[in-house]
Amino acid sequence: MRKPSPVADLRGASRLAVELTVLVSHVVETMHHNIARRPGPLGRGTLAPTTGLKGFVYRSVQGVTRLVGNTIDTALAPLVPMLADAPDWPGRERVVCALNGVLGDQLAEHGNPLAIAMQLRRNGTQLALDRGGLAAQVPTPSPRVIVMVHGLCMSDMMWERDSHDHGRQLARDLDADVVCLRYNTGRHVSTSGAAFANLLESLVDAWPVPVASLTLIGHSMGGLVMRAACATGRAAGHAWLRRLRALVFLGTPHQGAPLERGGHGIDTLLGASPYTRAFTHLSRLRSAGITDMRYGSVLDEDWHGRDRFARGGYRRVVAPLPAGVPAFAIAGSLSKRIGAGARAPRGDGLVPVASALGIHADAARSLGIPAARQFVVPGTGHLDLLSSTAVYQRLHRWLTTGDESPVRSPAR
Repeated sequence: MRKPSPVADLRGASRLAVELTVLVSHVVETMHHNIARRPGPLGRGTLAPTTGLKGFVYRSVQGVTRLVGNTIDTALAPLVPMLADAPDWPGRERVVCALNGVLGDQLAEHGNPLAIAMQLRRNGTQLALDRGGLAAQVPTPSPRVIVMVHGLCMSDMMWERDSHDHGRQLARDLDADVVCLRYNTGRHVSTSGAAFANLLESLVDAWPVPVASLTLIGHSMGGLVMRAACATGRAAGHAWLRRLRALVFLGTPHQGAPLERGGHGIDTLLGASPYTRAFTHLSRLRSAGITDMRYGSVLDEDWHGRDRFARGGYRRVVAPLPAGVPAFAIAGSLSKRIGAGARAPRGDGLVPVASALGIHADAARSLGIPAARQFVVPGTGHLDLLSSTAVYQRLHRWLTTGDESPVRSPAR
């Protein structure tokens, strides 16, 4: 796979700038329209465009902006293949991954070159999912395959933290091959999960030796994508599910994340007055992947045909874990002390402990992961789960021996 050209990045940035400029003009137009109507502070607002001369002016501004953007895009297009082999600019990976997390669904919808295409990778290189290609890329394959799935605004290149990489270390210690998923984290979790399930089917079918053991390890949103893939694989009768031996979740918001629920609350407040309603244009920029984190949604039925920004915009369909596959959950906690005599542990800064362990006040919504397969790491933030020695030791023990002795500090 050819590396993205700096000119392709520039085209993507130009398109994004045009779309954001048009969006800002919509915000100004909506404010103008609502103020001109002179409603009361809690009166009924509108998101409808202005009409008459004012409407003509706004349509002209938006049209000229798009025309200029299209002209720039057309002028840059011939330069893309000429600079395809130029080195990446510093920090590109993190910037592009962050953009995909926040705006990835829109980047994909508009065909923006900055949109990340899903692929399975090994040592930073895309895998060819055919027998000949894989045999050349993996000359000494192991029948044990571990697939790592990154979280929101991250990529397969970001598993290493503080000079440690759980996947790379597991590959050495367990004599396994580690493959990483790279995907656009701004798309709906269920959409990413369905595509991931199909890639896993191709991977298992094309692996140079029969796959005896498949393990999926997901951090944050990655765990939700794994669950969505399992739902798709089960419905499609995929063969890879029969090789699945373990699901491991690191800080996964199975029951949602308070930060996104707070964002949804801000939507509601902004929409309460006609004088602030225009700003809902901006709050609705956040991606489908982010809003899926409100309740940890993993199925199409949760959002399809619904306004995900509206009150009650998500259904909350229960998605059980695949039967017969051991699932393990690790939660980080900023609390320094947990267990008997301590207060209920705080979350990792982004995900509450109960959510990471799949626990819900309504037993029907709990994932039912046994306490022996839960682990809470004190003094550990969300990203610190990636470099924690305690986390790696637990992963190694679980995946080596299947040891399920209860943790010293029972989860709450």
